[in-house]
Amino acid sequence: MRAFQALFEAVDGTTRTGAKLEALEAYFRAAAAEDAAWALALLLGKRRRRLITGRRLREICLEGTGLPEWLFEACHSQVGDSAETVSLLWAQRGEASPATSPPNGVAVDAPLHRWMEQRLPQLAALQGEEQAQAVRACWASCPPELLLLVNKLLSGGFRVGVSTGLVTRAVARSAALEEAVLAHRLMGGFAPSAEAWNTLVAADANGDSVAARPYPFFLASPLDPQLLLDQPPQAWQVEWKWDGIRGQLIHRSHGCSLWSRGEDLINDAFPELIALAQSLPVGTVLDGEVIVWEPNAAAPEPFASLQRRLGRKAPSAALQRQCPACFIGYDLLESGGNDLRQLPLAQRRQHLEQLHGRWMAQVEPPLRGRWRLPAVEPLHSWEALEPLRQNARARRAEGLMLKAIDSPYLVGRKRGHWWKHKLEPLRLDAVLLYAQAGSGRRANLYTDYSFGLWNGEGQLVTFAKAYSGLDDGEIRELDRWIRSHTTERFGPVRAVEPLQVFELAFEGLQRSSRHKCGIAVRFPRISRWRRDKPAAEADSLASALALLEASP
Repeated sequence: MRAFQALFEAVDGTTRTGAKLEALEAYFRAAAAEDAAWALALLLGKRRRRLITGRRLREICLEGTGLPEWLFEACHSQVGDSAETVSLLWAQRGEASPATSPPNGVAVDAPLHRWMEQRLPQLAALQGEEQAQAVRACWASCPPELLLLVNKLLSGGFRVGVSTGLVTRAVARSAALEEAVLAHRLMGGFAPSAEAWNTLVAADANGDSVAARPYPFFLASPLDPQLLLDQPPQAWQVEWKWDGIRGQLIHRSHGCSLWSRGEDLINDAFPELIALAQSLPVGTVLDGEVIVWEPNAAAPEPFASLQRRLGRKAPSAALQRQCPACFIGYDLLESGGNDLRQLPLAQRRQHLEQLHGRWMAQVEPPLRGRWRLPAVEPLHSWEALEPLRQNARARRAEGLMLKAIDSPYLVGRKRGHWWKHKLEPLRLDAVLLYAQAGSGRRANLYTDYSFGLWNGEGQLVTFAKAYSGLDDGEIRELDRWIRSHTTERFGPVRAVEPLQVFELAFEGLQRSSRHKCGIAVRFPRISRWRRDKPAAEADSLASALALLEASP
């Protein structure tokens, strides 16, 4: 546990990627298999199960220290994290609670896996005063530097500033494996154990069993068109960028599965796509987009229709008819059990078209609408790129995808091979109405904002919330303004004088009975602070409705 706590401090205390990578690699080289497995699961964010709520930890802390609740609330408003607030207050408790021996013989210097498998779950299993005493005994046995980590593990709030890619690279280096091999082995989940760790870092061998795992996804980067002007447009495959969720549809000898880019198995939500997978040859993996598309329609349904399907464990037959799922399969990663990812895109596309043609000739009409092969749009000059992109909204697409025809299917975001060229967002000027403090390092600042538009009666109606788009200097300046122009308080929320105007950018609008203004906003963010514009000149709900009606 001490070694993991040192690793946590090392990666949390630096912004240098190289330093984080060195610390991670050194830890995984030295750690026992049981501890390395748990560290990996925690760093990947796969083990955030809440054992004891933050509210319960607060109660235990207040009972043990005798501090008033208002003081805890005041401290929490400055710190922004319950686990950290408890840790700081307990570390300053003096003799408020006597130290006792740790329960069940699991000492503070016990390895990480014993904490995760024994000590912390045993604390969670207790009830009432017995639990309170055991938790305080645990805190009393911990040095101050370990308190925060323990409380974050108990409350399920453990997070640290490392990406999945960085952790994967560190483990791969420590095990002398190719990063792509390790990334593939991690797809589909990792249950921490010594056996799982040893299997994960075993020497690479031909025929490495992929079982039900998807392949790591290859991701596109935002396009700056100037980057491509020195290349022939014929070297690029141009497709529509659809507004769905990325997925891999798999039929292997073990069965069929549908995986999201977030490594979630979503078979239950889309039974009709599992039926599609069953109709594909064994040993097939398609990469593509899950979307709602009526079989005879020229364009897909908006993303809001797909949202009705997401998270449903057993969608009803009526919902499946109302929101029919379709898989836009635009890449073939495996055929006949053979990994095609290193082939150039042009060859993979050829194999994909051949597979789709054979499949269409064999399946019954009701199944045909569940897999669409995306058209490749011709591009003879770079001057034609922007007019083509402007057609995206009419097709209910987000923009264009440009893929080098000689590109292999790589892992993660590798610039230069695949580009996404999205439409410019829709924009409206809105008035700041409410603000709420952020969390973590921004717990002392008001960073979560609610904005309004004018209705036909000259009143401001809440339209959207936004959390991003301002730089640090603007956030601090706006925070000072909010504090000096507050009109009312509702718990953590402040109402402010309706004076500040901000341009909001967003991807789309949808009618919604759940929102006061009658409109749901997709991906709103702040694009600029309109200091030049008075609130009376901000946009109206009529402007938003006009944008909505103009959308296909």
